[in-house]
Amino acid sequence: MSDDDRKRDEAPGEGGDPWTEGPERTPEQARAARRTPEEPVAAQAESAEALREHQRLQQMEMMDRWIGGVLAEQRRSRRWKLFFRFLFAALILASLSATLYSLLAGPPGGGAAAEPHLGVVKVRGVIDAESPASAERVISGLNRAWEAEHSAAVVLHINSPGGSPVQSQRIFDEVMRLRAEGDKPIIAVIEDVGASGAYYIAAAADEIIAAPASLVGSIGVISASFGFEEAIERLGVERRVFSAGDNKAFLDPFSELAPEQREFWQSVLATTHRQFIEAVREGRGERLLDDERLFSGLVWSGEQALALGLIDSIGSLDALARERLPEPKLRDYTPRLDPFERFSRQFGRVAMELLGVPRADSPLRYQLP
Repeated sequence: MSDDDRKRDEAPGEGGDPWTEGPERTPEQARAARRTPEEPVAAQAESAEALREHQRLQQMEMMDRWIGGVLAEQRRSRRWKLFFRFLFAALILASLSATLYSLLAGPPGGGAAAEPHLGVVKVRGVIDAESPASAERVISGLNRAWEAEHSAAVVLHINSPGGSPVQSQRIFDEVMRLRAEGDKPIIAVIEDVGASGAYYIAAAADEIIAAPASLVGSIGVISASFGFEEAIERLGVERRVFSAGDNKAFLDPFSELAPEQREFWQSVLATTHRQFIEAVREGRGERLLDDERLFSGLVWSGEQALALGLIDSIGSLDALARERLPEPKLRDYTPRLDPFERFSRQFGRVAMELLGVPRADSPLRYQLP
């Protein structure tokens, strides 16, 4: 056998040169081949330990954030609790203070009770059972001013667009009752507005005074609403009203108003308007000009109202005090408003409106639209 045959028959790696006859390997494969078996295990163990430590630190950091959030929420909750407790305590103290002050201080207003003065009763804002210009409050002030020994006259200081027919009628009747006793004059002084139900009240006074630019009159009745029956039909909304009685829901704005229902409701307004006219005629008597426009619902300036007999003179409350007294003094007999009660009423009214609870107000109004 020749030398070339022997070389071909020798196995690779057995007597041969591994650098020239062995398989080719990359540098990475060569380094991996030189590593000891313990090196990969140690590296993996070290990597797993580092990962566990990293996870532990993340968990501790997360726990710290959670504990911090809980503590912050608890502090915030305590602050709000303290705030509401202080607020509630302040409201209670304010209510008690106002009540004690009203009991101990006597009637509001300036001037000594032993000196001659004009007893003022304010009629401010809409005349309504739940408003400051309620019949109960105004009548109480009227009686206090009337019974005061040194009040030279009772003055209804009016600045109102009107309101409830029933509340206006109650005040009118009380003024007429006191006026019939004839002990002292009752004078109505109109500021910016003395219209509709407010003029109903003023008509009962012995004398009515207004500024030249005051708005006076509006002797009429109004009932305002909307008709949405076609709108909800176009929107695909079904209105469900359950009632017993053919006409129980005839004022529902989402239901159609039949001609006979419209005629009936107009008769109710006409009847209420007639009551208004009769009251004004009773209070003003022959001073009214014979002009049917007076009862058409028109509102007049003070200057026009004087020419029509709706008022007696042009003036103001201060001028009246100077005219009636040597030393002008006013004393307010309007009952004080309890702040807590006023807040409760206002809160209750807003809550009822938000909840959709209907109010018990009459839809008829002696009021400027």
